[in-house]
Amino acid sequence: MMVHDTIAAISTPVGVGGIGIVRVSGELAIALCDTVFHSKKGTKLCNVCTHTIHYGHIVSDGQVVDEVLVSVMLAPKTFTGEHTVEINCHGGILSTSAVLTQVIHAGARLAENGEFTKRAFLNGKMDLSQAEAVIDVINAKTDSLRKHAVGQLGGSILDEITKLRNQLLTLVSHLQAAADFPEEDIPELEQGEVEIKLTAILSEMTHLLNTADYGKIVREGLSTIIVGKPNVGKSSLLNAMLKENRAIVTEIAGTTRDVIEEYINLRGVALRMMDTAGIRETDDLVEKIGVERSKAYLEQAELVLLMLDGSQPLCDNDRQMAELVAQKKVIICINKADLGMALDIKEVQKLFKGHPILHLSATQGQGIAQLEQMIADMFFSGAVVQNMPTITNIRHKQSLMHGQTSLQEALTAFHQGMPIDIIAIDLQSTVAHLGEIVGLTVSEEIIDRIFHDFCLGK
Repeated sequence: MMVHDTIAAISTPVGVGGIGIVRVSGELAIALCDTVFHSKKGTKLCNVCTHTIHYGHIVSDGQVVDEVLVSVMLAPKTFTGEHTVEINCHGGILSTSAVLTQVIHAGARLAENGEFTKRAFLNGKMDLSQAEAVIDVINAKTDSLRKHAVGQLGGSILDEITKLRNQLLTLVSHLQAAADFPEEDIPELEQGEVEIKLTAILSEMTHLLNTADYGKIVREGLSTIIVGKPNVGKSSLLNAMLKENRAIVTEIAGTTRDVIEEYINLRGVALRMMDTAGIRETDDLVEKIGVERSKAYLEQAELVLLMLDGSQPLCDNDRQMAELVAQKKVIICINKADLGMALDIKEVQKLFKGHPILHLSATQGQGIAQLEQMIADMFFSGAVVQNMPTITNIRHKQSLMHGQTSLQEALTAFHQGMPIDIIAIDLQSTVAHLGEIVGLTVSEEIIDRIFHDFCLGK
C-alpha cells in the first residue's frame, strides 16, 4: 500500500438513509475535491480554514451530481493525520456512489478495508490496541463490550502496557549499565530490590491476564448450551429466556432436529444460547445427525444448562448426560416444577455432585430470573480486576502470555545467579512482547491482517 496516495470511500452503511458520507484522505484530498465541488459562494476549499463546513454541489461536466455539505480538516488534526475531506451528500446507493465516482475520477484511489484507521496508526494518531478498539466499538453487540472498547479507544490498554514496558526498560538499562561500565561507578541495585521490581511487574501482568477469560466473554458472548433428553423442555427454556417463541415446542419427542442459536443480553454481556436436539439413541437419520451436532457443540460450550424432567424419575438418558458434562461448568435445571416432583432429588445431588441445582418451570416462567442470577454469579462476579483495563482481544492475551513466560524465565535466571546479559535477554523479550500489543514490535503481516477485518470506509 502506498501511504502517500489520496484515498476515498463511502463511510456510511450501504442503503437508503438521510445522509451519506464520502471520506477522502491524503496529501491531495483538498485539491482533488476542489475540482468536483462548486461552493455556493464560489469559495475554493484550498483557501478555507480547517474544520469548517461549506455548502455547494458536486458537479460533473457542468451537471449537478448532488447537493452537499463539505467538511474540510487540515493535517495533522484529523483522524488519519492527513488532510481530510468529508462530503455529506444525500443517503442512498446511487447518490453516494455517484459522488464517490467523481472523486475517483479526480484522481483519488478507492480505499482498502480499514485503510483510514491504518493510516491513523501509521501516522501516530493511535496505537495498535486503539485501532483494534475502533472495530470493536462498531461491532459491539452489548453495552458492556461497547464500554470496554471505548475505554481501550481512550488508551486504557496503551497506558497500562506503556507503564509496564517503561518499568522493564528502566530496569534493563540500569542492570546493563552497571555491568558494562563499572568504571563509571553506577550504583548497583540490591538483589532483593531487583527481585521485588520483577515480581511486582509479573504480578501486574498476571492480573491483566486474569481479565482475559472475562474479556473473551464480553467480546464473543458466553457460549451456553441447553442439553437434555427429548421433550424435557429445552426449547421452552430458550423461549422463556428470549421472552419470545423462537423455538418450536410440541409434546412430540425429537421436535428439535438441529441446533438453534440466539443471543441474550444478560447484565450487559451476551449469552450465545444454543438449543439442541435431545440426546438419545435413535434410528431416525435426521435426528441422529442432530444428536451428533448437539454433542459437538457440547464439547465447545463454556456453560451447560442440563435439563431434567422433575415430573419423572431419572432415566438412563439422564445418567448418560452426567458422563458427557462431567468436565463442564454445569447448572442442573429441574424443569416442570409445576407438575409435581417425581424426581429423587438426593439421587440427582449424588449423580451431579458439586453442580448447582435449580428448580424451574420453563412454560410458566418460574425460576428464570434465578437462573440468570446464577449465571451472573458464576461467570461475572469478581471477574474484573478493579481499576485495571480488561483484555478482550485474543492477540493481546497471547502477547501477554509470551511476555509473562519470558519474565518468569528472567526471574528464574536471576535466582540461579546467571549473568546480567542472560537475564537481560529474557527481559528484552518481555519488552518486545508487550510492544506487540501496541504495535511497536509487530510485523507488517499482522498489521495487514488486523486491518483487513475492518469495514470499507473506516
